[in-house]
This record gives sequence, C-alpha cells and structure tokens, in this order.
Amino acid sequence: MKQQLIITILGADQFGVLSNLAEIVSSVGCNILDSRQATYGKDFSLTMIIEGSQSAITKAECLVPQTCQKHNLLSLVKRTSAHNKQNLENIADVIIRGDSTPGLIDNVTKFFAIYRISVSAFRLKFVEPTEANPSSARQMKCKMVISIPHELEVTEIERAFHTLLQPLNLRGEFRQNH
Repeated sequence: MKQQLIITILGADQFGVLSNLAEIVSSVGCNILDSRQATYGKDFSLTMIIEGSQSAITKAECLVPQTCQKHNLLSLVKRTSAHNKQNLENIADVIIRGDSTPGLIDNVTKFFAIYRISVSAFRLKFVEPTEANPSSARQMKCKMVISIPHELEVTEIERAFHTLLQPLNLRGEFRQNH
C-alpha cells in the first residue's frame, strides 16, 4: 500500500536544493505528487508531498532532514494520506477591498470551506487613516488565489460571495484564470 509524506523546507534561497531533494526522493523510490515553492526576500519555502512504499517513505523521512541539515535548512516531515490533486482548471483571483472588519478573513475562509474551495495563496494589506482624514476607518485589500471544484458553477459562487460581502460594506472581485 502506498504511503504519503509531506515535506516542508525553509531557509536561505540556494541554487540546486530542489534538484538535490528530487534526486533523494527518486533514489528511495518515491514519486513527487505535488510541490509549491515561494521566495521571500533571500529565503524560500518549499512544500511537497511524496508517495511510495512504507520502506521508501521511511528512507525519505531519514534522508531529507539530513540533506537539509547539510544545506543549513529547516525541515519538517509528516506522514499523511488521501492526497487529491489540486484542480488547476477553475482557478480564480479573489480581491476584497474596504474597511478593515474584525472577523472578515474568518468569514471568507468559512464561506470557501462550505463550498470546498481551496485557498492556495493569500495576501492582506492595510492602509492606515491619513492625516487629511484621521477619522476614516482603516482600509484593507485582500487577495486570494482559489481553486473551485469542477462540479460548482463559478458564476453562482461569485454571486454568493458578493452576497456575503454586501452587509460588510466591502467590494469584491472574481477574476477567473484559465
């Protein structure tokens, strides 16, 4: 029976790290099911899920942290199961603008969870009131990249999303990426 392992790595951005990890994963007999990498300043993060036999996953659990230690990287490994590929056909950017409202992100993420919509990227930026208008509320702009399941109608989700934002006096946009 195949087993799965999530690997998360964080550290200084270095040339060849992804290649070294892919070589290790391959050498123990595992496949990389999915991975995400991001660069933040001079650092990067990498998360991948691999799959293999029990003995292959055990070998990876030992070798990946050793390799990361040699490169002065932090690593975390955790066994998991039932990974499903992310739907890359119904990807959308969601942008929300307006007054910063306590609980807003919680409301939005609960909305997405009800529809089984996954959030793959998230940014939140606040703009403080200006001297010219010190009594104005703190403004925010939130951007999320979401993946909508195939069986859902995007226009219906967008309509429900705007219904969620309306009482909060927020503006929202959906931009579908094909």
